[in-house]
Amino acid sequence: MTLSQRYEGVLAHFRSAMPHPETELHFGSTFQLLVAVMLSAQCTDRRVNLVTPALFQKYPDATSMASATAEDLLTFIHSVSYPNSKARHLADMARQLVTRFNAQVPDTLESLTSLPGVGRKTANVILAVAFGKDAMPVDTHVLRVTNRIGLVRATTPLATERQLARHIPSHLLATAHHWFLLHGRYICLARKPKCSSCALTPFCKHFSTLNP
Repeated sequence: MTLSQRYEGVLAHFRSAMPHPETELHFGSTFQLLVAVMLSAQCTDRRVNLVTPALFQKYPDATSMASATAEDLLTFIHSVSYPNSKARHLADMARQLVTRFNAQVPDTLESLTSLPGVGRKTANVILAVAFGKDAMPVDTHVLRVTNRIGLVRATTPLATERQLARHIPSHLLATAHHWFLLHGRYICLARKPKCSSCALTPFCKHFSTLNP
């Protein structure tokens, strides 16, 4: 099977099986999405969704959160992973949004990644989900799934992103991110992938090596 055939098969399956995938994070604004994505680093969306309702009720926007200290925010997010550093990043991020961007979340990769605690993956999620831009966020699920299937050969998120962008039509990048993420979250698990219930086995390099 050629690489292009593998891509064609995988994308065709997802178009049919999951035509309108969405993030599982709960949010009411672009700012709240940014906060939720920052909290989700090395943490489950389920855990983030448990802590954000109270957090957003108290600090619904950048202006209100900019007035909070890291210690204030820590009381709301103490149950997520790395709560101390995330609390500091959130407080600093909100203040910079107020002072540098008129309390609005910017819509460019350069501006987003200039904010405290916002890396390339987080920025790409904002670009894709909030602004509808052609971006491919690569988290651990996307990295694992695309390498395991055989769509890419890469060891870093950036290399994975660039290889996927070369083969996936630009208008599908943001959607494909959700496809790979959700497939990795529920089917192509890290330790015990559910190959017996996976519809991608005809196109999966990993499966073919296990079943020559």
